[in-house]
Amino acid sequence: MSFDLLNLDARIRDNIRTLGFELPTPIQRKAIPAILDGRDVIGLAQTGTGKTAAFGIPLLHRLVGGPRHQLRMLVIGPTRELAEQTREALDRLGARTALHCVTIYGGVSMRPQISSLRSGAEIVIACPGRLLDHVRQNTINLSNVEVLVLDEADRMFDMGFLPDIRKILARLPARRQTLLFSATMPDEIRTLVHDFLRNPATLQMAFAKPAESVSHALYPVADSQKTALLTALLERTDRESVLVFTRTKHRAKRLAAHLDKAGHKATSLQGNMSQGQRKKAMDGFRGGQFQVLVATDLAARGIDVSSISHVVNFDMPRTVDDYTHRIGRTGRAAKTGDAFTFVTQEDDGVVRGIERVLGAKIERRKLADFDYAAAPQGAPHARGPRPQAGGHAKPRHPAAAGKGSARSFAPRHRRK
Repeated sequence: MSFDLLNLDARIRDNIRTLGFELPTPIQRKAIPAILDGRDVIGLAQTGTGKTAAFGIPLLHRLVGGPRHQLRMLVIGPTRELAEQTREALDRLGARTALHCVTIYGGVSMRPQISSLRSGAEIVIACPGRLLDHVRQNTINLSNVEVLVLDEADRMFDMGFLPDIRKILARLPARRQTLLFSATMPDEIRTLVHDFLRNPATLQMAFAKPAESVSHALYPVADSQKTALLTALLERTDRESVLVFTRTKHRAKRLAAHLDKAGHKATSLQGNMSQGQRKKAMDGFRGGQFQVLVATDLAARGIDVSSISHVVNFDMPRTVDDYTHRIGRTGRAAKTGDAFTFVTQEDDGVVRGIERVLGAKIERRKLADFDYAAAPQGAPHARGPRPQAGGHAKPRHPAAAGKGSARSFAPRHRRK
């Protein structure tokens, strides 16, 4: 199936061609026809599969043919970064349609948002808390909403937004189309689907298995040695941009400061930053000003940088699905990528789960000439809560020192 066979508005077809989209991704092939038919949809797919275009293309086509200057499409997502990324994607897909799209989220003044809403936006992309602020102050009119999109639903529930989501749903017209996109299907989402979606089409992609363009390696290390190991690894790794995941926002901030002081052009992305600080960090990472971005899972939602060559799990993710989401940021756009994970004795259960999904053992590596017995030198290594694990068996003995791909540990030069 090609986009030309979907009988879309000519302006949207032209925009798709301009953006270089040739064939739909799997989630787009399944979702676009169902959405064009007006069905409620549950889309289960991992990061980087084209979800925004999967709902954006058919919904923009729908909006083009209807009334203007009133809110008809509401997209709710967990973070400011994802909201801005979604707006940018819809603006590109909807170029020359004159549809007006605005974002609503906390951490900034409400006045510009109120002004944008009064100008007659047809599309609003919002975070739940700030959207409810507008609802309470009667600065947004939800009575004409025809379609609701709940994006990254599992993360919104992880962040405690379920009560807010239910309050918002209660304010929307009963006759509407509802689309829910998520990477996982926890019980909270199943309950929400039962209560608020009408006979939805469930579209499940093979989201649990990481992309084949990514290679994996485990680095067994004591928690107190992680920062020193990461610093040494960065110094010896041929890389472009590196995304490092930590479990807490405080650890992300301290680790980024440590790496930057060590000369690695690092910055952080975490919940305590203002919107201006977050934008500066993301723009600097995309533009190459920063080569290393240290982030938490929640803050990293919405990151879409095709040149990420390495993902480093400084802290083991809590679940296998979280691992898949993290490393989905590398190995994109026909490129290869590397996923390095630091593991301690307590991480064995999650490691076994990841290996079951991959269908193979992950190589254990040990960095040559690194002193694993040295005392930490003031680096940030405070422990966070442990991931879910099925046991406490010690990890298998790491591979021989220096074992690994030549590409990953070649002398520093630009990756091709």
